[in-house]
Amino acid sequence: MELINPYTIVIILSLIIIISYLFNLLSTKSGIPSVLLLIGLGIILNALGKYVGIPKTTYLFDILEILGIVGLIMIVLEAALDLELNRSKWPVIWKSLLVAFLSLVGSSLVVAGVLNYFLVDDYILALVYAIPVSVISSAIVIPSVGEMTPEKREFMIYESTFSDILGIMYFYFLVGNIDNSSAQAVVWDISLNIFITVLISVVSSYALVLVFQRLKTQVKLFLLIAVLLLLYSVGKLFHLSSLLIILIFGLVLNNYKLFFRGKLASFLDVKSVHSILSNFHLVTIETAFVVRTLFFVLFGISIDLNALKDLNALGISLVIVILMLGIRAIFLKLIIRKDLKPQLLMAPRGLITILLYFSIPAAFQVEGFNSSIYLYTILITSGLMAIALIAEGKHLAPVDAMQMAYWREMDKEIENIPEQDKHREPEENEESK
Repeated sequence: MELINPYTIVIILSLIIIISYLFNLLSTKSGIPSVLLLIGLGIILNALGKYVGIPKTTYLFDILEILGIVGLIMIVLEAALDLELNRSKWPVIWKSLLVAFLSLVGSSLVVAGVLNYFLVDDYILALVYAIPVSVISSAIVIPSVGEMTPEKREFMIYESTFSDILGIMYFYFLVGNIDNSSAQAVVWDISLNIFITVLISVVSSYALVLVFQRLKTQVKLFLLIAVLLLLYSVGKLFHLSSLLIILIFGLVLNNYKLFFRGKLASFLDVKSVHSILSNFHLVTIETAFVVRTLFFVLFGISIDLNALKDLNALGISLVIVILMLGIRAIFLKLIIRKDLKPQLLMAPRGLITILLYFSIPAAFQVEGFNSSIYLYTILITSGLMAIALIAEGKHLAPVDAMQMAYWREMDKEIENIPEQDKHREPEENEESK
């Protein structure tokens, strides 16, 4: 009997999803990030594959990159659907954005110096390799902040999401302008890119909400996801900051009362939009869970265990982590000025680090660069986050359960909306005035 056939593949994938769910339960009890457990599962599967003579497929890294892209979109969308915009949220928004930006830039410049000293002769090329390891992973942070106080939880969701978006923009802007000697041309290119992306994001977000609220078919949520994936991918082909499209759409959908005001409110079917929002939120949570699971398991399978024996890579990784945490501590202290526990150590690296590393163009790849540095950095920062949460007396409770309670309450309220009021402009609450 063949070891690999369609049925065994289905069995393996099903078992991976079940085990991942059990890992989530274990994480809530132990405080160990489920991401580390999934990577460990991938390493075990790799060892079992070698034992029974199953070779790694040559398409493994292509599959990993595709899963990373889809996972990134779903995770940012999941985060955007959790974010409420009003004046009371403005302080946490600008503080998290500032911390994310300064920490990203500061860390990348310092890490580039370390890589330039040890491994990469050219500082600009070292910066290309430094950006992936300077981005906080929202894929690890967002599922891990459920037991934090609301203020800290919102800060971490905003910061990790901003770090993902800014990190990707930073990386592709650098790669796209690395041979451009004119600073003015670089500034113009970046400004034009952001302006066009935001314009497309706003127009497409309004259009999608208005169109999809009128669809009466049962199957429309994955159609919406397909449209978002299409917009993201087309935007990337034109070198736009496509992640902004996903973020802005999620914010518009989740805050439709804020964005559809005045005459625009008359085009809104509140009951239909709320139904789309609540169901779409559930779909994004489930899809992000599955994609994140498969991504980190495949990443574990792709790991060469012999690379972990490299003590030189471990030493460089420790230096990088210490420097990044030092920079993070400075900006948190300057901007937050409050209790920094456990936020200081909640800066794990993960999906974006791997995805951007795979995205380094062949022309900029450095022969002999030790990729084990990325693996060690992911493991160390994830471990530190787990230690910080356990020391704080908190586990890795996901946001999902809290959100489900919120949507159940909203469903009760929406059912009581009179038919004649469904198109009325929603009243502002005190926070949004």
